[in-house]
Amino acid sequence: MRVVVQRVSEGRVSVAGETIGEVGRGVVILVGIGPQDGEAQAEYLTNKIANLRIFEDEEGKINRSLLDVGGAALVVSQFTLYADTRKGRRPSFTAAAPPEIAEPLVERFAKMLRALGVPTQTGQFGAHMLVEIDNNGPVTIWIERD
Repeated sequence: MRVVVQRVSEGRVSVAGETIGEVGRGVVILVGIGPQDGEAQAEYLTNKIANLRIFEDEEGKINRSLLDVGGAALVVSQFTLYADTRKGRRPSFTAAAPPEIAEPLVERFAKMLRALGVPTQTGQFGAHMLVEIDNNGPVTIWIERD
């Protein structure tokens, strides 16, 4: 399971011109699922992200977590995180999990964040989405859990 976490001042996801999820201060999480991924990877990553100290404290030091600042999360499925670009010019996505594995795990991931107390919105699995990210910092972190 691979995630890209971006600290944002706001984030939004739209499908067919309609906003389906948005957050203010918090994170946008792009989530890639591999065929071997399951509950253990999702649980590890939700705990890691909710407690990752990537927000500034009163002294301007990056010392606070998403939970500490009361931030929100916008979770967007992103199978392209499993792109293989080693051969040719067209990426291969065969390393990404098929939809019947990925969709329920992305939903479970979002549910786990909510259970930890993080207000969480999501994109629409399998849809063509417009994702707007006002990256704050910029702070962008890649986390992978096999």
